[in-house]
Amino acid sequence: MNIKLSGKDYDKITIRDLVNGYEDNGEGGVIGYGGKLDIRPAYQREFIYGEKDRDAVIRTVRSGFPLNTMYWAKDDDGHFELMDGQQRTVSICQYVTDIIPIKFDDGHELAFNNLTSDQQQQILDYELSIYICEGTPSEKLAWFRTINIAGKPLNDQELLNAMHTGPWLSDAKRWFSKTGGAAAKLGDRYVSGIPNRQEILERTLKWISHGNIENYMATHQADENAAELWQYFQEVIAWVERIFPNYRPIMKGLEWGALYNAHKNDTLNAADLEKRIVELIADDEVNSKKGIYEYLLTGDERTLSLRTFDEKTRVMKYEEQAGVCPVCEQHFDIGEMEADHITPWSQGGKTEYTNCQMLCRDDNRRKSSK
Repeated sequence: MNIKLSGKDYDKITIRDLVNGYEDNGEGGVIGYGGKLDIRPAYQREFIYGEKDRDAVIRTVRSGFPLNTMYWAKDDDGHFELMDGQQRTVSICQYVTDIIPIKFDDGHELAFNNLTSDQQQQILDYELSIYICEGTPSEKLAWFRTINIAGKPLNDQELLNAMHTGPWLSDAKRWFSKTGGAAAKLGDRYVSGIPNRQEILERTLKWISHGNIENYMATHQADENAAELWQYFQEVIAWVERIFPNYRPIMKGLEWGALYNAHKNDTLNAADLEKRIVELIADDEVNSKKGIYEYLLTGDERTLSLRTFDEKTRVMKYEEQAGVCPVCEQHFDIGEMEADHITPWSQGGKTEYTNCQMLCRDDNRRKSSK
């Protein structure tokens, strides 16, 4: 991996320089270092350090002990994005710029503005060890994944966001990454996920890209806006509401985008689908009511988790058949046989003793594949 580092193995940045221009705009992001450092991109997860963690960082600085190296990624325009060390950085900036008292080892609980001038100077002159990482997006992403193994790790989408900053991502976050934002409001009943953990954005990107999120983000990184992604999300939700107009809580969390991609051009009658939904919900053979919607579109019975024969039925039927498969008429141990529905569920068969037969694995596979 060819990661280039600026100057020495690491740079020394003082806390004075770090907190210069520090601004915390909530979901709008956090900046510092004279406005050149993107500490937390807009709509990324909020500060999650606990009080003890934050206090430990400040006590370390006050004592003059070293903090672990932090990593910044350098952009083409000379700005930086914090790759690792967000929580430590925010802890420091919050202490210096806000009235947050910290209990030190001498028992005194003091905010920064309560410290003596020489104590304040000691903190402001404290030097942080910073690696400045440069390279291609894929190189920086690989590096980011390597260092993202301790502390409060980011998820995959947050890692990808860090490597694909630009106007497209900023606009995408405006729609998908804001708590109470447009995507969260529109898709709340259908899409699971926490917006500022990038989970709704990730789900939508997965759908529109057919699973190749990184390639889609790289392709659109320089786009002026994310209108295509937002339009796609609206079309998915509108399609779901059109073919399944009667909402049920079991509809939330399904892979609606993938189903839309595969079946948006199918001829579907909402009234007929609703009638079948009611029947399947009432069917005791169907264990996964959530899988009903996918089944109606794909015909895949596996999504229904249909009832299976219990062990007692299997043993009794094996004894009744004396271990002989009724298809090939060969004898097998019970572990080599499988319980099968004589009349399939799709033809009205039930999971009951009279509808059970024990088949050898080969014959059961052949029957299932027909």
